[in-house]
Amino acid sequence: MACAAVALVVALLSLPAVSGAFGAGGTIATGTESARAHKQAELLGVGTPDLVLALTVRDGGARPAVAAGAGVVARVLAGEPAVRTVRSAATGDPWLSSRDGRTGLVTVSLSGSDGDRKEAALRLVPKARAAVPGMRVDASGAAWATAEIDRQGGADLLRAEFWAAPLVVLLLLLTYGSWAAAALPLVVAVPAVVCCAPLLGLLAHVTDVSAFAVNAAAAIGFGLSIDFTLFVLARYREEHAKGMPRARALEVALDTSGRCVLCSAVVISSCLVAVAAIPVPLLRALALAGVAVTLLAALAALTVLPAALTLLGDRVDGADPLRRLRRDSIGGPSRFWRELARRVTARPAAAAVGALAVLVVMAWPAMGLRLGAIDERTLAPTASSAAAAADVRGRFEVPPERVQVVVLERPDANLADYTAAVARLPHVGTVRVVPTTAAGGPGQAGRERRPAVVLVAATVGPDTPQGASLVDALRKTPAPGPVLVGGRAAQITDTTDAVRGALPWVGVAMCVFLQTALTVFTRSAMAPLKALAVAVISLAAGLGWIVWIFQSGHGADVLGGFTVTGSLDASLLLFTLAVVFGLSLDYEVFLLGRIREEFDRGLDNRAAVVTGISRTGRLMTSAAAALAISTAAIATSHVTILKLMGAGIASAAILDAILVRGILVPAVMTLLGPVNWWRPAHIGRRRRRGPRTAPSEAVAG
Repeated sequence: MACAAVALVVALLSLPAVSGAFGAGGTIATGTESARAHKQAELLGVGTPDLVLALTVRDGGARPAVAAGAGVVARVLAGEPAVRTVRSAATGDPWLSSRDGRTGLVTVSLSGSDGDRKEAALRLVPKARAAVPGMRVDASGAAWATAEIDRQGGADLLRAEFWAAPLVVLLLLLTYGSWAAAALPLVVAVPAVVCCAPLLGLLAHVTDVSAFAVNAAAAIGFGLSIDFTLFVLARYREEHAKGMPRARALEVALDTSGRCVLCSAVVISSCLVAVAAIPVPLLRALALAGVAVTLLAALAALTVLPAALTLLGDRVDGADPLRRLRRDSIGGPSRFWRELARRVTARPAAAAVGALAVLVVMAWPAMGLRLGAIDERTLAPTASSAAAAADVRGRFEVPPERVQVVVLERPDANLADYTAAVARLPHVGTVRVVPTTAAGGPGQAGRERRPAVVLVAATVGPDTPQGASLVDALRKTPAPGPVLVGGRAAQITDTTDAVRGALPWVGVAMCVFLQTALTVFTRSAMAPLKALAVAVISLAAGLGWIVWIFQSGHGADVLGGFTVTGSLDASLLLFTLAVVFGLSLDYEVFLLGRIREEFDRGLDNRAAVVTGISRTGRLMTSAAAALAISTAAIATSHVTILKLMGAGIASAAILDAILVRGILVPAVMTLLGPVNWWRPAHIGRRRRRGPRTAPSEAVAG
């Protein structure tokens, strides 16, 4: 406990020092054609804008006043070290003036990492506003949206956990009786979550770790700490209730549930490590942060919790204010879950078919999944960047996000024919060749023909199927020399393609990791295969639920309202699904561990299933409810991607703990019978110990 206290103090003191190391964690895949086009265009002085400033004269002034103000802002920002290029309505560019001429744009391309661009945007917007005090300056663009998402998301997560903590404590009090026992999960969660931040700060010096990922991981770590603590604490209470001395009860709890905690942490971390292989910076940051907080939560549950239980002694079972309302003794089997398990195992085929039917219906909307990328629409429509971007889309003929950047590395005399061919493509409005300010990088300065940049104004949004079709058409159009296609639509297309291309390999790696870990844990070859199959079904149901709500917009009003874009951000969706998949296997590990333990004591397969469910059903429900409360609070956020993560994990946890573990798993295990525990000869066998409970006690009515 003293070591944990020292670690907590050191972590708190180091937070200000490490907070500056966190970046922004981009949502666009790296190493793609659009990324190369973006880099090349920046070298040529035609970078995609990171910051878009819309200038409007407050008294409704005419076009000359707007152009003059835009020129002032452009000159002020051009001298900033972080600024690569500035383009403004002062040049007479029709793309940068609104249809009515009363608003002009200043687009700014910034240098550095995503984090550097976010910090630069925070400095530049106030300077732009100060330069033209008589005008209204509305900011949008990727850098400004990222800054606002990070700020709003961090505030929402703190508020959510502030409101969730008392509800979780009340739930734990209802489940475990005493205030001391109810507080123990928080004793584990606080050092695990707080110590995660400086660890990620050190990791941020090696790779990009966003502040958003740190905040999201803190919310996940809070729920996992509660899960891990509950399982160890429940087994400790159970063994002591049988008359076992507290020291021995703690040993048994760590030997059984503690082993499950370790396996569960390995399982969840394996899922997240596999996801980290996808080349999207934000997703990689989320995965690494999730791994760190998962391992810390397990470490705290296996060290801080036993120490606290030892120090508390009998005080952990203090006065129970709800004793008179309890039907079952704390530490004993649940009557409800035992009766449910008996009914399910009596008619396993019907129960399995019914549960599968519900899960298939829930999973069906996942067939229409469309992946996209985060933009300012993940914020509430009233947020400054979201409102400014919506205004630009509505009032400008060519919003900056619809401009495709085509870099021709060695153009020739056929450039005019190429631009004419591009202009004839579907969904193309205007095509122009822009002058460049450099030769395109080292080794190109002496060439006779230097690269050219063609800007293509699309008539469709970048995150639409038509936008993706246009990108594909541009890449297939015969060009005078090698061509690179960039722009927002190309970035989204390349990111979704990169995710889809990596998913099969990620799935294979995940299955290999998990099969190995679960085989070692269960000493069976069949049980891990069944666990993976059930987890995939549960994951599909959770994905379908997310698609139905957040992509299609059903029930948006229940969650406080959000902008429905028709697609889901790949980074947060995959992170959420990885956590859901890991949690599904987390519950499976504890359930399988207990059933296997009862089987090793001499019970037959059905009796072991019933006893395992009766001993863990209430516990899994309480753990799922605690996790659901802590993550559902996140669904109140004003950031849609946080709503998705909170609502997705909360609903999946409840669904998995009740329908999957309470009905589907016992039904399938009953149907499989002894096959559950089949194993090749090379997997070590453990001697079956004599039964502590007669089989008749488990299944008899």
